[in-house]
Amino acid sequence: MNRNFKFKGLIAGALLCGLIGCGGGEKKESDAGSPFPRSKTLYLAGSQWGDPTTFNPMADVWASTWPVGKGAFNLVYEPLLSFNALDGKFEPCLGSLVSKSGDEIVIDINPEATWSDGQRVSAADVKFIFEIGRRFKDAPTAINAEYFTEIKVEKVQNNGVETERLTFVVEKKVRNNPLIILDHITQTRIVPSHIWEKALADNGNDLSAVQKIPVDGSAVVSGPYKTEAATNEKVVLKRRDDYWGNKALFGGKKPVPEFIIHPIFKSNDAFSIALQKGELDGSQTFIPRIWMKQKDGVKTWFDQAPYFLAGAVPIFVMNTTKAPTNDKNFRRAMAAAINYNDVKELAVSGYSPDIQPGLIMAGIGIEGKYFNADDAKQFGVSYDPERAKKILADAGYKSVYKADGTLDYMTDKKGTKLPTLFIKSPAGWSDWEAIVTIAVKGLRAAGIDAREGFVDASLYWPARGSGDFDILLTKPDNAVLPSTPWSRFFNVMTSSTWRPIGQNMNENYGRYNNPKSKEFNPMVEKLLKEIPTLSDPAKLSEAYRALNKIFMIEQPAIPLAYLPEQFYEFSETRWTGWPTAADPYAPPLLPWVGASTKILWQLQLAK
Repeated sequence: MNRNFKFKGLIAGALLCGLIGCGGGEKKESDAGSPFPRSKTLYLAGSQWGDPTTFNPMADVWASTWPVGKGAFNLVYEPLLSFNALDGKFEPCLGSLVSKSGDEIVIDINPEATWSDGQRVSAADVKFIFEIGRRFKDAPTAINAEYFTEIKVEKVQNNGVETERLTFVVEKKVRNNPLIILDHITQTRIVPSHIWEKALADNGNDLSAVQKIPVDGSAVVSGPYKTEAATNEKVVLKRRDDYWGNKALFGGKKPVPEFIIHPIFKSNDAFSIALQKGELDGSQTFIPRIWMKQKDGVKTWFDQAPYFLAGAVPIFVMNTTKAPTNDKNFRRAMAAAINYNDVKELAVSGYSPDIQPGLIMAGIGIEGKYFNADDAKQFGVSYDPERAKKILADAGYKSVYKADGTLDYMTDKKGTKLPTLFIKSPAGWSDWEAIVTIAVKGLRAAGIDAREGFVDASLYWPARGSGDFDILLTKPDNAVLPSTPWSRFFNVMTSSTWRPIGQNMNENYGRYNNPKSKEFNPMVEKLLKEIPTLSDPAKLSEAYRALNKIFMIEQPAIPLAYLPEQFYEFSETRWTGWPTAADPYAPPLLPWVGASTKILWQLQLAK
């Protein structure tokens, strides 16, 4: 482990300006004299927006630099398993799934898996990163240890080869949630314990000191790439030709690109322009009117609307601790006042299928089977401005207008003037700003006094967790996980992690279903606890149906669209072989994420 934050391949000065991401006019790249020949280099972007900070896998994942940051990033450090959102299956990585149940998850470590220093990946490495939260509350995996009581280890014969078998024993008394353990198994990157235990010992067992250790390209890793260079303009990865998985997982093949470069752009427009020029090979950023870029070789999962495969649901979260958003009638009126088709067509460029009431994506992916159309019709609220006005009137709300006919303010059933409601959202996020603007137009047309509340992102994030908002635009799940859609319900409705306004909550930002209030509905927590333990498909469907009914009746949040887990865009100007709906050999994610990493072995140079 090198404590100097320097890279052997770091390119400085004028040479950098010959690479993608620098200012000035268009650069004509060739292989001659380039440190990163274009025929060997894949340019991907959309995950790293600010200057590189740290590649230390023990640091806070939110503060870490791509590809070591938050998410199932598999290029440098790998998890035990990858989750394929297309079919809901678990794919081998450092390990392979043997079995899963409500009591335990069993995984065999791949006997071929080795670290870059030649040592085998072992059960000790897995236990180190999963159990370190029992030793240090600030460990990046501290939450993991709450969901299992122990990790049993035994040696077994697998096809005549001895390997280590891990059994994650589900904690049954408090958490009892095997789904979350599976989430963690697919997203927790394993680190070499022989390196990091020594680092702890050398630093007096002070984890905070260890988290500050600079890590460079000489770090001991398991993945197919290593960090090669980092500047405020780009992060460069270099292929490890001795990667263990080439033989064990890919039939002896190497990843095709020798280098992967993540340029650091400052705006969505920069990504779009670079992708159209073929200077960028893949991006995960929102690009409006993607069909206009198709002539320049920009492609997506589908070649026509909605272009992307849905996997996430942006929502308005209501602050249920204060009037009038503490009233479900008011919340349901809001849900009836928003023109979801305008959100789809104008705010997100048609990238969403038609949205249905409820928190389950109708007919989409691995969760679509839990959607019940009859319930949505009976209990849900769709766009209907006249219905919105009737709900308000029946609940005693009145809208007061100025002489020119514009909305002035609202009153409740006692005649008390209500404050203007502001929808808090990060400034500069063009698609989110458009969603809020369209929603405000519909709300005000129905007589609901709401306004845009765009704030700097540095103010948005603290406000979200502390409950400092009237209405909040957020996305409860950014990834399709083994726990989907349970995790979406949990993030919106759970009272299990209750904190009062002002204290941070990582779920249920709107403080719905206060466990200390007389309106508390214990059935919500009962269903949230029950669903992860169910294996019978019929019982699971009924439980989701019951929970979704409660959501639609109570409307603690308003789903706005079905958006992709990732805006998966690619150019075939330089590289071909990307997965699409016509050739779905990997999920529509850039090839540093989970089961989509396999794309790197399938790419071909364009002719």
